[in-house]
Amino acid sequence: MSERPSNFNGLHIRKWFTYEEETLAIETGRLADGEPVVKIVVAAAIANPHAGKFTNSFDEVIAASEHLGIEFGRRIQERLAGRKVESYGKAAIVGANGEYEHGNAFLTTNFANPVREAVGGAEAWVPSTGKRGGPGTEIDIPLAHKDALYVRSHYDTFSVSFGDAPSPDEVVIAMAVATRGRLHPRLGGLTSAEAVGKDGLR
Repeated sequence: MSERPSNFNGLHIRKWFTYEEETLAIETGRLADGEPVVKIVVAAAIANPHAGKFTNSFDEVIAASEHLGIEFGRRIQERLAGRKVESYGKAAIVGANGEYEHGNAFLTTNFANPVREAVGGAEAWVPSTGKRGGPGTEIDIPLAHKDALYVRSHYDTFSVSFGDAPSPDEVVIAMAVATRGRLHPRLGGLTSAEAVGKDGLR
């Protein structure tokens, strides 16, 4: 698909990124109500096979994204080291020679389903965002509960940037997970315990 040599199921991946943060207290200083919240991002800088041109079909990228999802899931589980996931989100940054749609092609259910499986199963859709930009572009990856979208305590973001990506002919694909919702949520609504097994549409 790309003019660059394939090194991953028909794709050319230049670099993998992994970021992690652990929050022990809220902004006013109160310590965590239970375990700290750990957020992890796994991302890859991938050659954009459609850079600089229009295409009606993204079938090849969508098919390859399933393999990406499997590898993202493996890397996320490795970094979790046994911790459970309660929320997730995904994002794409498309280099200047690409279209926003080129990033979206990597983020369909073909990509997301293997990640869902890797985090122990999930019933809610994966919140997503994207933008075009160059190296160092910051993006806010949205987070929401993996089993019920409307759990207010788990609405959050993870802001990340990638120092040398994306190049103009690349796409950065990122997946974020969190081990719990925000510390000290006080907005009511459906709780995480109540969300287990729900489809996120109630």
